[in-house]
Amino acid sequence: MYACGAFLAGLVFGVGLLVSGMVNPAKVLGFLDLAGPWDPSLALVMAGAVAVGAVAFAFAGRRAATLLGAPLSLPKAGRIDGRLVLGSLAFGVGWGLAGFCPGPALVALGAAKVKALAFVAAMLAGMLIFEVAERARANGSDARQTGSSA
Repeated sequence: MYACGAFLAGLVFGVGLLVSGMVNPAKVLGFLDLAGPWDPSLALVMAGAVAVGAVAFAFAGRRAATLLGAPLSLPKAGRIDGRLVLGSLAFGVGWGLAGFCPGPALVALGAAKVKALAFVAAMLAGMLIFEVAERARANGSDARQTGSSA
């Protein structure tokens, strides 16, 4: 049942990206190019997504379980640190250079767009590098804690 729910949610999201044109890098780059012929349509898509998300989070905040019965755990607000800022900058630069972010890239990959294949490969490589760096960081932190308590 969960797989069916996840599939349906992903399908609705993907269709929304297709209908809004957000899988077209030229449309995204048109939004990001403030000095050229600016295309505000992405701002309208974002505003719609924020409105739907606000309603969904308000609804979910009053529940202990998902509609399918799984425990519901909403993220807690965290502090803004250097890692968050650096990650946000990297995401923004990648988005601006390629015209893709992860969701639209996967939809475009499903539509056999070659540029999406290159982006998704780079995205997966970045995720792998992050995982390796996080494990090294955690191991270094564990070693420092073990060494200081001895």
